[in-house]
Amino acid sequence: MSPKINILPDALVNKIAAGEVVERPASVVKELIENSIDARSTQIFVDIMNAGRKLIRVSDNGEGMSRDDALTAFEKHATSKINKEADLFNITTLGFRGEALPSIASISRIKLITRPADAAGTLIEMEEGKVKRASETGAAAGTVIEVSDLFYNTPARLKFLKSDNTEMSHITAVINQQAIANPHIHFRLTNNKKELLNLSSTTDLYHRIYQIYGEDFMNNMLNISGEEDG
Repeated sequence: MSPKINILPDALVNKIAAGEVVERPASVVKELIENSIDARSTQIFVDIMNAGRKLIRVSDNGEGMSRDDALTAFEKHATSKINKEADLFNITTLGFRGEALPSIASISRIKLITRPADAAGTLIEMEEGKVKRASETGAAAGTVIEVSDLFYNTPARLKFLKSDNTEMSHITAVINQQAIANPHIHFRLTNNKKELLNLSSTTDLYHRIYQIYGEDFMNNMLNISGEEDG
């Protein structure tokens, strides 16, 4: 006799869906940095503990969110990036699906502090995708989001993480990629309170490449340009 077809509970559905978005700590860093960039931040600081297993904190000086928007942001398919089908053909932001935050929240513990320039700050604490606390708080304009105990409720996923050095190399690669694409943003990275990157903002792409890869790399670069008719 064939097994009965069952509807999976929401909590399990969320954990399965999270696997498509969050493969490792670097996936979380990428999604949070992209949110900060979309919020027009000029300063993004990433603080890591235990290569992201214990803590991933991303702080920015972007636009921040109101209390209502902060709560809505953790709902599935909630996004400020698109409103109608036609917007899919004119996407100018890095994120638009509204999947990242709810996916991350379903497999970690979240603390969010955010404030837009013209309103009070909001503190939200979540566990397994459920709001445990939402209150007004003092805060600088921008957003700080802390992701703690990643994969604590999906131990099979936690087991597949590599060594701390490997996971940190993935995180560093994500930040370097975003830093090259956005030289006007000041990026900083720490792991276990040790500074690994501190890339001041610049208007010169070559200077940003120098900041990351050094003088020897710059001296061996080739300038290639081209044009195509039509």
